[in-house]
Amino acid sequence: MDIIYSYSHLGGEEILMVRHAQLDKEINQVVNSIGNPGRNKVSKEKTMKGRTLYSPKEINSVFLERFSSLGWRELKDYYDITIPDYPHIIKRAYKQCDFYKEPVLVEVQFGKYAFMFYDLAKFQYFYNRGLIRLGVEIVPCHFLQKQMSSGVSYGEQLIYDLERLSKNFPSVPVKIILIDMPLDSDDYFKDERKDVRDAYKDVCKTIEP
Repeated sequence: MDIIYSYSHLGGEEILMVRHAQLDKEINQVVNSIGNPGRNKVSKEKTMKGRTLYSPKEINSVFLERFSSLGWRELKDYYDITIPDYPHIIKRAYKQCDFYKEPVLVEVQFGKYAFMFYDLAKFQYFYNRGLIRLGVEIVPCHFLQKQMSSGVSYGEQLIYDLERLSKNFPSVPVKIILIDMPLDSDDYFKDERKDVRDAYKDVCKTIEP
């Protein structure tokens, strides 16, 4: 798959590149090693009935295999839930993220928008616990999202909302990566996708030191 855009929240991208270059390399390696799996999901939704789509479950399974092969593991932290002036205690609740290699946490999210935002809250939780220094969120771009079921969100919305929050949340460094299928593997919105990629490359050239 292709990385078509990256967003740095509170210096997340720069910290990853400079202080954890090997982990940055591994993350890019995983994304770039994944080819087009094919449209193996037949939609049953009324608005897309019979249309062949990309399967988030299938793509997630490939990410799991590739990250695991490089020694990335699940991070899970158990705790008891107590709240002020409330006598009930909920035992063995937990926060969990899929891919961890100290001190970086990665989530691959092909779910609803609420789950993307909750990933940021989990990054904040593990950061406050002193277990990570930054989080990386890998999400589909809008072009790819349009080739999936309606329950999938897209990364541009997440970045837009973070910009509107004026860096106030989360207070942990985060890098957000937008991914898409290789241009030569599927022709959906092909001209527009190419134009967007070329324009972004031109912008990157103007800001390189």
